[in-house]
Amino acid sequence: MFHVLLANWQPFAAAAGFLLFLAWESGRPFMHRERRLRHAARNLAVAGINAALVAIVFAGATVALAEYAAARRIGLLHLLGLPPAAHLAGAFLLLDLWTYWWHRANHRVRFLWRFHRMHHSDPEMDVSTATRFHLGEIAFSSLLRLAVIPAVGIPIALLLAYDMILLAATQFHHANLALTPRLDRILRWLLVSPDMHKVHHSRYQPETDSNYTSVLSVWDRIFGTYREADRNAIRLGLEEWDADERQCVKGMMLTPLAGA
Repeated sequence: MFHVLLANWQPFAAAAGFLLFLAWESGRPFMHRERRLRHAARNLAVAGINAALVAIVFAGATVALAEYAAARRIGLLHLLGLPPAAHLAGAFLLLDLWTYWWHRANHRVRFLWRFHRMHHSDPEMDVSTATRFHLGEIAFSSLLRLAVIPAVGIPIALLLAYDMILLAATQFHHANLALTPRLDRILRWLLVSPDMHKVHHSRYQPETDSNYTSVLSVWDRIFGTYREADRNAIRLGLEEWDADERQCVKGMMLTPLAGA
């Protein structure tokens, strides 16, 4: 089955994307970094913990629920009776819209921000930052998606394909890339570009609370959260979170328990 093929190829696609953007940012970095290997090793250690959680706890449940909903034609898109192509397009758009609102909620709800701020506390954003998310945030997101799948009627193959695209897009706009300003401006009319996402990782809160979308940039424009800034003036990370005890794996995992 096609979704089995996609599931088997997901780890290879993730590794290939990481190596591609790692090589790209090594050859044409936006900012020169020190201790890149230690930084990447810490973020990838967190990514490994998250991957184990998803594989053990959520992967089987997600597939079973999506197949159950599809077999019984449960969900909004099934009720609309759309042609197959329109159903897939609608599922992709609604998944991306859900990702936008989930990300925005992680900034607006204080409890969720305690977990999400681990991602924002990285002062040296690069491709490895794309996988730097707290275990708790991954668990909450995965649980909520179990409700989104049958509510919308998302086919499992489309869900797996979207996740691969989402990871590639996230790796791209977190990568430490020196795109020309003109190319970046063109890209952000459709996709989230590196400069657009740098604004989101700014220490200045009005900039942090903007540019939430992950794949299609249109959602920020529609909902009024799109923002531009001088990429050379942006300071990445969070104030008072630069100390090494905050940036090691233990410190990152204890982020939700730290002070406001």
